[in-house]
Amino acid sequence: MITSRVSFLESADVIIIGAGLQGLSTALHLARKGKSVIVLEKETAGRHASGVNAGGVRRLNRALPEIPLSLASQELWHRMESLVDHDCGFRPDGQIRIAENDDDLEKLEKRYREVSSLGYTHEELVDQKTLRHLVPAVSDHCVGALYCREDGFAEPYLTAHAFRGKARTLGVRIYEKHPVSAIDRTQSSWRARTDLRNFEAPTLVNCAGAWGARIASWLGDNVPLTPTPLTMMVTARVRAFLKPVVGLVSRKLSFKQVPGGTVVIGGGHISKLSIETEKTEIDFTKLRISAQTARDVFPLMKKVPIVRTWAGIEGMLPDQIPVIGPSPNASRVFHAFGFSGHGYQLGPIIGQILADLIIDGRTSLPIDAFRVDRFEEPN
Repeated sequence: MITSRVSFLESADVIIIGAGLQGLSTALHLARKGKSVIVLEKETAGRHASGVNAGGVRRLNRALPEIPLSLASQELWHRMESLVDHDCGFRPDGQIRIAENDDDLEKLEKRYREVSSLGYTHEELVDQKTLRHLVPAVSDHCVGALYCREDGFAEPYLTAHAFRGKARTLGVRIYEKHPVSAIDRTQSSWRARTDLRNFEAPTLVNCAGAWGARIASWLGDNVPLTPTPLTMMVTARVRAFLKPVVGLVSRKLSFKQVPGGTVVIGGGHISKLSIETEKTEIDFTKLRISAQTARDVFPLMKKVPIVRTWAGIEGMLPDQIPVIGPSPNASRVFHAFGFSGHGYQLGPIIGQILADLIIDGRTSLPIDAFRVDRFEEPN
């Protein structure tokens, strides 16, 4: 471990590493229950995935283990102002996953039957006529869709800012530009070291996003996480033509029009990354694929210029679902990272789950599928 150059020690009930949405939500929920909390962030709050993602607030097409968490989180999204004194730009205009051919439609029908058999009713199968009513500008070749009412999108930057601000009003101490260089165990506490000061608490929470596996490894938990930059782009303003967020079955696309008229396009195309410098470089070959997909599905986009591109650094896991829960190797350590490009909607409930685990030792939501040691080889 690296030895800090400073001796000043600040203490709290809980230290959280990472001021993305998961970390800020956890801090907020803990503070609401009377706990003193310190959040340590190596950059600024929401700097990477949390503040620069597509902003999708979706239950649609969740991995089956995520559905209970997603449903619970959606309830929090629909009363967001009571949680953080801000609506975070949430617009519940629906999300829709479009089939471009009969094979796609068969996949959606299979998904619909599977989800329905588990007792869930939030996803609806719609035919071509209904699709055209919901998305009038869609191409004629699209044949049907899976639709989730009251899903939608919000504004990531506003969300990170709102959670940060509310946490601070509740007494949470947030230290930005404080990268953790080492973690030590004392007799009864965890000590997180930075170049500027040291911090101590009985409980430690790892919400370090794309750097979550590094922190976990210091604590004896090894996770095969890959930091991955996902490309986004935004167009010039066009007339209003779309309310739901649109995805596809067989091609990568996340497509939405925001209130100002611009269109935000993503879908999981990967850019280039130097993890040492945390710099991303747009891969314009993949950007072209993304733009062509958008043009195929929405012909009116053919002459609309792209005005800006960027990439947020996400932590991707092999099974595409996150790590959530206690460490099996380190006492009073909890993890929430590796959300694989779809953690934004889950943020509000993740904070509640971790607060419940820390304070009560249990949560009412099923999280066994997300345990940190699930990747280990059986003996």
